[in-house]
Amino acid sequence: MNRVIIVGKKANKITSWIFSLGLGLIPIMALGASSQAAEKIYFIYSPLMESLKIDSLKSFAATGNVPLDLKFYLDIVGADAEERQLLQTALTRKIDIDPVLLARSLKTDEGERLLESFGQVVNIRGGRNGKYALRGAIIKSAFEENGLTLLNVLDNLGVDVQVDLEQLFGFAENVSTILAGTERFIEEVEQLAKQEAKFAAVADYGQRSDLRKLGMFAVEMETWQLADQKRDRQFYAQIYRPQKPLGEKVPVILISHGLASAPEKHRNLAQHLASYGFVVVVPQHPGSDLAYLEEFAVGYQRQVSDLQEFVNRPLDISFTLDELERRNDTEFGGRLDLENVGIYGHSYGGYTALAVAGDFPTPNFEQLNEDCAAEWGIFNNALLLQCRALQLSPENYNFRDQRIQAVIAANPVNASIFGEAALSQIEIPIAVVAGSYDPATPFIFEQVRSFPWIRSEQKYLILEEGQAHVDISRLDLGITGLLDRIPRLNLPSPQLLNDYSEAIALAFFQVYTAEDDQYRTYLDPAYGQYLSQNEEFKTFMITQDSLPELEAAIAEFKQENQIDIN
Repeated sequence: MNRVIIVGKKANKITSWIFSLGLGLIPIMALGASSQAAEKIYFIYSPLMESLKIDSLKSFAATGNVPLDLKFYLDIVGADAEERQLLQTALTRKIDIDPVLLARSLKTDEGERLLESFGQVVNIRGGRNGKYALRGAIIKSAFEENGLTLLNVLDNLGVDVQVDLEQLFGFAENVSTILAGTERFIEEVEQLAKQEAKFAAVADYGQRSDLRKLGMFAVEMETWQLADQKRDRQFYAQIYRPQKPLGEKVPVILISHGLASAPEKHRNLAQHLASYGFVVVVPQHPGSDLAYLEEFAVGYQRQVSDLQEFVNRPLDISFTLDELERRNDTEFGGRLDLENVGIYGHSYGGYTALAVAGDFPTPNFEQLNEDCAAEWGIFNNALLLQCRALQLSPENYNFRDQRIQAVIAANPVNASIFGEAALSQIEIPIAVVAGSYDPATPFIFEQVRSFPWIRSEQKYLILEEGQAHVDISRLDLGITGLLDRIPRLNLPSPQLLNDYSEAIALAFFQVYTAEDDQYRTYLDPAYGQYLSQNEEFKTFMITQDSLPELEAAIAEFKQENQIDIN
């Protein structure tokens, strides 16, 4: 008969919080069953051993009646009627997800890394990593008529598993520390932004141009089909042209899209910048775009992105600039300023933008090896992508393009693949944008950690409250349904976040690419306050001036929690 077995080091060590944590694993697995599961669960805290029958959980889920062995644990943790109801619901809650896509996802490099991490806690009985058992049970359950539920996964596991409580407790403690740290640094940036704004020159933004509105120029868009013969690579680029008078020099901005995205996703930002006189070029990155993901979803690709995209993406930027140079005289009357180009990159595009912005080897294999093996690495989802770069041949790649002279990296994948050794070489003006709700490139690991490493004297950190890396309203694959189950989760409108991003990006590129100093006042932290007035979700900006305080806060956090985030 299947059992959940709890093994403990000392009886007096097994207090109510231990059992609460152990049983707390059950609803966690039900909410994220694509990552973790168990059948015959042994909770190990050697040498004490107690058991809980899986049949008892099934009976409880079906009837609500509490068998004696389950009652023992529920009584220890002091679970009230509401909490027992939550547990009953969690056991049979179905996760709606395409089983074929789930199966393919769990066999990617990123899926393997996730399962490897959870398999360190959920082992095959005897101590072997449980990743293969987890994957098999999850996939089998997803294909069955009853679908992906925790109880179905338990039934399909087929082998006994054990949960290492000491690792689980450490896992839970680290989660708590990281969540608290994220909140702490959000508050730190907020206070630093207010402090900087207090000492900034007074500016009446209400009487100045509203950068959230479109500019004076009409915009035309055309698509170029490009072919890099050296790399045997074909891709398209969307060109947004302002209808400016002849004879004026035209500043140029490139936009690099993120993983599983496309040039079309940045249409609003491109049109906004072009309406103020910029030529904006948005190249496709064909090995890591939406089309590639769609090929993965139907089985034409084995990975979510091509490994060589770490190399090809920066080269796409340089090739696109080469193409602009070739066409400058014939199609733009020689008016393009290609010696002082700005670049905006989002997520994987943030990596791309940073790669061409500094003179350094990419990837930083030493930093990657260290971070990908670190205990806290499981909590940084950005490492799922970054650690794949360790599979590249260890060549001394350097993608610096001297034509790039200003960069905005929004939610960038960056901290481990570059590290301090690389980012400290960036000397051009830079703005780093972060989201307080970002699960893909977490604020505490990917922006707080790396911002102090950048040594440019013109640097800005912009934090957008409620920003979750992507437009949540466009998510599918059942993710929106999962989000709807999270109590009291409130999100900002996509338009508000677009207003923040477009206004600040425009000001940044006007100053550092178009070299129009009248926009510099919009790069004061006070402008973030102005944009945020009367809004529930605000944006905060800090500059180089706040760096000593931010570094002190990071050092204090590290000393208090023994987590090396810097």
